[in-house]
Amino acid sequence: MVELENVSFGYDGRSILDDVTLSLEPGGFYFLTGPSGAGKTTFLRLLHLEIAPTAGSLQLFGEVLAGRDKIAAARKRIGFVHQEPRFVDHLGLRENVSLPHVVDGESGVAAASEVDALIGWVGLSERLEDLPPTLSGGERQRAALARALVRAPEIILADEPTGNVDWDMSLRLLDLLIELNRGGVTIVVATHDLPLMRQAKTQVSARVLKLSGGKIVAAGADL
Repeated sequence: MVELENVSFGYDGRSILDDVTLSLEPGGFYFLTGPSGAGKTTFLRLLHLEIAPTAGSLQLFGEVLAGRDKIAAARKRIGFVHQEPRFVDHLGLRENVSLPHVVDGESGVAAASEVDALIGWVGLSERLEDLPPTLSGGERQRAALARALVRAPEIILADEPTGNVDWDMSLRLLDLLIELNRGGVTIVVATHDLPLMRQAKTQVSARVLKLSGGKIVAAGADL
């Protein structure tokens, strides 16, 4: 599903990722870990096609993607959950989660029903009309996950999704990601939360990718 071959990325003379070669399999569950500044967010942005490698080759869904239309089409197959998700504060939760449908020009009863089902799945049915500023940190993360799922992506990228929530909410978010993975969605989670990774590995077969010095220094089952 994802193939990186000798991928590097840097700017202004600074190297962030250096000669990374790695394969991510369909339906895999991956933790991306490493110290702050190791390049975790950059790695996720590469997979999301927000940026392009400065060297090497990145294949996604079986091809090296080039051109605006192909990149846009591929990005619809990827959901991204940011550590600090952004919302349109004057729109209610349902409207915020529906935004990918709006961008795609889709509307109607079926689309609305799908959005409501996703909001229910993340446990926020009672907050459908509430504005984002009224949501807690955990509720915002769950809303962001629902929004990331609107296009039924094949890959979910999550950048420190539990960094600003308590342990109970971290476990709730983890359970949602594991459920998605069991349904065949590839999951890549950037985190430094070792207890969370250990908890996940009691429920799902997960690989840990350790970033250090711009390189993947370990890729396996061990923590």
